[in-house]
Amino acid sequence: MADLSVNYLGLKLKSPVIVSSSGLTDAVDKIVEIEKSGAGAVVLKSIFEEQLKYEANQYLVNNDYPEAEDYIRNYTKDNSVDKYLDLIEEAKKEVDIPVIASVNCVTSSEWVNFAKKIEEVGADALEVNVFFLPVNKDTSSLDYEKVYCDLADELKQRLNIPVAFKLGRQFSNLPGLVNRLYHRRLDGVVLFNRFYEPDIDLDKLRLTAAEVFSTPSEIRQTLRWVGILSGTIEDIDIAASTGVHDGGSAIKLLLAGASAVQVCSVLYKKGIPYLQTIINEAEAWMKEHNFSSVADFRGKLNYHSIQDPVLYERSQFMRYFSSIH
Repeated sequence: MADLSVNYLGLKLKSPVIVSSSGLTDAVDKIVEIEKSGAGAVVLKSIFEEQLKYEANQYLVNNDYPEAEDYIRNYTKDNSVDKYLDLIEEAKKEVDIPVIASVNCVTSSEWVNFAKKIEEVGADALEVNVFFLPVNKDTSSLDYEKVYCDLADELKQRLNIPVAFKLGRQFSNLPGLVNRLYHRRLDGVVLFNRFYEPDIDLDKLRLTAAEVFSTPSEIRQTLRWVGILSGTIEDIDIAASTGVHDGGSAIKLLLAGASAVQVCSVLYKKGIPYLQTIINEAEAWMKEHNFSSVADFRGKLNYHSIQDPVLYERSQFMRYFSSIH
């Protein structure tokens, strides 16, 4: 029987497939089903700073006592946090797979306050959904990236559990940023975060939300950057996310050097038990190619390992379109 176990963020996972932060991971019964379906770990649904502020503002509507505002804000914030902490504690009692907490905030002080409480109740690791949309024309890319580095410094100084940043694609030099995060002792990165994206309704002439689920073709950017980063910054763990819809795509990302893969969209479409299909397909591929463990082939086709690493760098369609006029 093939050994599907991997190490990610210093944690031993029975399989490389992790269910990412989403509505699929917001309740203990779902987390129990996720474990039974073969997942190696689970990332809990994120708690958002915006959510906490919104809840506080709801209580403040029509409030005639301004001096009570601080109390109300702190009460709603603490209660939202308490519910999240309860979820961590309950999940840890019910499952044996690692339970990774997830936070999504804007200010570094909020990150750290949430994170410390999360560690105290027993989360195995912390995944930080961190993204600052670069819309200020007077702010340099380095200034934006410094926010990520400062946050990594602050978290690693305060926490003992492993920390990973779930990053977006919009960086002028992604390897440079990840390298700086590595030197700040960050344990891992997740490539890539999937954000809200706008669309335009042509009939109603208004902005609306674009499709929220990923498609299998979206694995391509993930594959490129997993392959490059795993081959150039070898000591930071990489979880691949976005576009993982079957066992074949999981294997591709492991070959590119991912320590683990995260799935979400396909489980919304096909159900949590489909996890077992993904794992079975990966195991069947390993047997077919005579690999007894994931360690035997992980990174075999990353930027450092292949003879022609320029294949990861090529961005133009010369081969296909050079003869078209």
